[in-house]
Amino acid sequence: MAKDKKNNSSRAGKKHDRNRSFASRTPILGYYLIVTDTDETERNYFEGLRDSIPTEIRDRIVIHVEKAKTTYDLIDRTLELCGSQAQQRIPWIVFDRDEVKDFDGMIQSALQSGINVGWSNPCFEIWMHAYFGKMPNLPESTVCCSHFSNIFEKHTGRKYKKNDPDIYEKLDKYGNLEKAPKFAEQRIAQAESDGLKPSESCPACTVHLMWL
Repeated sequence: MAKDKKNNSSRAGKKHDRNRSFASRTPILGYYLIVTDTDETERNYFEGLRDSIPTEIRDRIVIHVEKAKTTYDLIDRTLELCGSQAQQRIPWIVFDRDEVKDFDGMIQSALQSGINVGWSNPCFEIWMHAYFGKMPNLPESTVCCSHFSNIFEKHTGRKYKKNDPDIYEKLDKYGNLEKAPKFAEQRIAQAESDGLKPSESCPACTVHLMWL
């Protein structure tokens, strides 16, 4: 889902084998179904991403917010949505560690069901930190959000709001999307090298795998 689509056509249709306990990579030019359990930050971010790509391929990304009773319900609902889509799509679920019980089990269950996982530990804001070159060690989501608010205001001159519909546009303008995935990849590589489970990997995220 990178902006520059040059030289990527050869990757369409390929599946990169990197499941382990983290996530699997997907073809950049595929059709995506992104399911999340929040109608604020994550939804606004991905809708902004979708709206930033050329109009003629914008329908390749479908964002669905599912108010699941438990995070595990996201898996079942995602499979249902995949079955109802006329166009075969590459499914992703996006969620935070935050208060999710059995975080590691949730990730494994999704991967075993053929669903890619964009998880964040402790919260989605840790991924957005990467736009500004850092993923600080902030294990509590409230602290992470507060710290990101300060970083965001420093770089943009604006207050951070979780329900900001233009969050992707602002990150793209003031941050660095080219470096953010590489920075996040370093964190995941280190966690894997240390033999850590996702719940133990903080700060870390796999949202960046949509760009790799």
